[in-house]
Amino acid sequence: MHSIFEAIVIGIVEGLTEFLPVSSTGHMILTQSLLGTHDDAVMKTFDFVIQLGAIMAVVIIYWKRILSLFGLVKRRSESKHGRKLNLLHILIGILPAGVIGVLFNDIVDEKLFNSTTVLIGLVLGGILLIIAESRKEAPTTTVLDDITYKQAFFIGLWQLVSIWPGFSRSGSTIAGGMLSGVSRAASADFTFIMAIPIMFGASGVYFLKNYDALSSADLPFFITGFLVAFVVALLAVVTFIKLVQNMKLTYFAYYRFAVAIVFAIYMFFQ
Repeated sequence: MHSIFEAIVIGIVEGLTEFLPVSSTGHMILTQSLLGTHDDAVMKTFDFVIQLGAIMAVVIIYWKRILSLFGLVKRRSESKHGRKLNLLHILIGILPAGVIGVLFNDIVDEKLFNSTTVLIGLVLGGILLIIAESRKEAPTTTVLDDITYKQAFFIGLWQLVSIWPGFSRSGSTIAGGMLSGVSRAASADFTFIMAIPIMFGASGVYFLKNYDALSSADLPFFITGFLVAFVVALLAVVTFIKLVQNMKLTYFAYYRFAVAIVFAIYMFFQ
């Protein structure tokens, strides 16, 4: 049985890291290692449920733009060319990770969800951020509405990297967007909107997959984690989104390296 204390601590970590390119999943795995949390089907499902809680904060921030994707709200285009981000952009962006995630879900669960792979992902993901930030060419796409279908697909391909725990979904897609000529701010906006269907889908898959392992006794644990992640993310989301849009990715890369070093030392002395 997992404790409410674990739910609160891990929920706080998720809420604080979901919108930063530092890997929320990686931080949760490392936090669970520090807490000595038992890794089982309940915990793996819990991780995705609380990520969904954090993503709900994005729904609140971007609700008008989300509704406009379905034609439910009229919105003036920010594009100089009169283009608008539409549902097809999102579908193209989530397709690669959605397909690969379903096909290789079991392999990822069994082989990659551990502290060692997270440390590797933190380092390699940090290197990717540095490469993206070192791009010399000025972005050809500076606002969200100007993202092309080709760029959306390219960003989606980079999201495949985030299947490896520690790489960071937001980090890989923002970096991928910048490498495809999209500005840091527009890449961040597209990343957060694209994360909504990805996390709903992933949470649903894990819930159905592990349904038999769950019980009513786990409900307080899940509800607590979900609410904590949602509240913390809601308090942090505006500041953190602006931070990601405006701060160079190299600073996040250095943070990732520092976390990897500290935790590697901790693992060595365990």
